[in-house]
Amino acid sequence: MTFILFLIILGALIFVHELGHFIAAKWAEIRVDEFALGFPPKLLSKKIGETVYSLNLVPFGGYVKIFGEDAEDADKRGLETRINADGEGREDADSRGLETQIHADKERRFTSKPRSVQALVLASGVLGNIVFAWLLISITFLSGVPSGVEGRYAGEVQNVALTIISVLPDSPAERVGLKAGDVILSLHDGARSFEDTNGELARAFIGETSGTLAVRYKRGEMEASAEVLPVQGIIAGKPAIGVSLETVGLVQFGFFRSFYEGALMSWDLLREVTVGLLGFIKQAFLGEADLSAITGPVGIAGLVGEARVLGLVYLLSFTAFISINLAVINLLPIPALDGGRLLFLAIEGVVRRPIPARITRALNTVGFVLLILLMVVITYRDILKMI
Repeated sequence: MTFILFLIILGALIFVHELGHFIAAKWAEIRVDEFALGFPPKLLSKKIGETVYSLNLVPFGGYVKIFGEDAEDADKRGLETRINADGEGREDADSRGLETQIHADKERRFTSKPRSVQALVLASGVLGNIVFAWLLISITFLSGVPSGVEGRYAGEVQNVALTIISVLPDSPAERVGLKAGDVILSLHDGARSFEDTNGELARAFIGETSGTLAVRYKRGEMEASAEVLPVQGIIAGKPAIGVSLETVGLVQFGFFRSFYEGALMSWDLLREVTVGLLGFIKQAFLGEADLSAITGPVGIAGLVGEARVLGLVYLLSFTAFISINLAVINLLPIPALDGGRLLFLAIEGVVRRPIPARITRALNTVGFVLLILLMVVITYRDILKMI
């Protein structure tokens, strides 16, 4: 079920990204030859108007085939030149008709449009992911989103509860099955009991416990218990079980306020992801990056499963977070990504002439191969973490 849900989320993220390119190209009156989800071989294909809509077998990707985007119509330009040459000195109706058709196609070619329009089409996939994240976050505000009792929504938090925010890997808490999102109902150490929503008091209670701690918690609609032994070394000077506890409640708004707050939250998330990614790239160049922090498809699929257990709101929030990440990553100036194509476009604007098609094709191919190799390495690391 988790893998199927992961494919659905992945398909949705790809769909909104390619839909952004598609809508922008149609708006700019550029011919769109194909709109495809996944990579070939084809499973389903249907031509509607001038565009072929395809569903392909390999789910990890998708594309919009825009006429003239990658100089793929070079042969057509050559044919146009030959027809013009052949047409000198003779009036052949078929030649004139074909020349007229090619001229019409030239007007609808991607590279025939102003560079500002080309940039908009290239950036519209990223905009699609950002708008999708905004929509999902707005829906969570409509449904009720978990929030701390401090910060922007401090005065609007309802149904307050003591909640596990994070669990340290290989900690006592992780070994007994406690997870982020679990609501702590009570703590008991054999002599004392704790039933409160104050995270500071709960941490103090755990730190004063020398024996086994009985934890009663709620996960979704299920209540359960676990026994965990606090250990030294996690927090200096006192025992701990390896969890971060916060007092969390629900924030819920009406329709218009939800979309307004969703826009603010999307902007904050976009800024934080961008700053974080740029910081990681800087650390990578300095040889200080922690590559274990990178998660690939296998790791994301596992996180999707955890979010599904916590509930729909957590799943929508996680999907929005991934959508923002995809938007930011796609803007990196790497060949084969939208950011790389925008970089080529900027260079063409400076030098005032197109970059030769063979160069852009070669660079895009190299970029694509390197991205695939990176994904294979990350996936391999994800699998090793699960073993």
